Amino acid sequence: MRLPFAAALALILTLCGCVPPSDPGKPIPTLLLPAQQPAQRLVVVLPGRADDLDALRRSGMTEAIQTAWPDADVLLAELTLGYYMQGRAAERLHVEVIAPARERGGYREVWLAGASMGGMGVLMYDQLHPGEMDGLVLLAPYLGDAKQLREISDAGGVAQWDAGASQEMAPDNWQHEMWRHIQRLSRNPDEARRVWLAFGDRDRLRKSMPLLIPALQQDQVMMRKGGHTWTVWSPAMGEVLRQADAKRDRSKTP
Repeated sequence: MRLPFAAALALILTLCGCVPPSDPGKPIPTLLLPAQQPAQRLVVVLPGRADDLDALRRSGMTEAIQTAWPDADVLLAELTLGYYMQGRAAERLHVEVIAPARERGGYREVWLAGASMGGMGVLMYDQLHPGEMDGLVLLAPYLGDAKQLREISDAGGVAQWDAGASQEMAPDNWQHEMWRHIQRLSRNPDEARRVWLAFGDRDRLRKSMPLLIPALQQDQVMMRKGGHTWTVWSPAMGEVLRQADAKRDRSKTP
């Protein structure tokens, strides 16, 4: 018997430990940390499965971003499990958080970053609003269950995988459609150039990363020492942003 969407997603994402309470009947909670300089850029950060706004604030992510980019506002968004279970997480993130922030700030760049479950949320958002973000940062993203990963691996990788006809994302196909989006990125280097990946060499989700890596620019993939934790992700985030600026500067050099 097929599980309802909420039950199936909760089962997949509840890996271990507790999940913070969330009420998807209320607006997505956010916290804006203003830039140290006149703001030119915005980085929106999505939490992992066990994180709330307070955990995001204590993660060191804001400090890492604003050390690398002093002109960046950081917007922490408490897009917790309940919103995903509702089935409208990406849509609500756009309507309630990102679109209003763009209108208020007039930023020249907007980036979206997420860790673990939040990395999955980043991919879902880009699938719904392809090409909208100037940069996407996937920090050890959750990429689906063993069955879905095995299907892609058995096909020889995402490039060889037969995704079939495109479908609207639904309770029984969201993992499949997320991987279809990854396959589309793999076939569009200009779009893949917006995506960065970072994870620890002892991360519990690291075994799925070799399926994702071929879809990305290889110099935008970082494996660092450590596990599934903000002590890996926050420093990596700062490194991503510094490297992104360096690549941009190199591309402008005659």
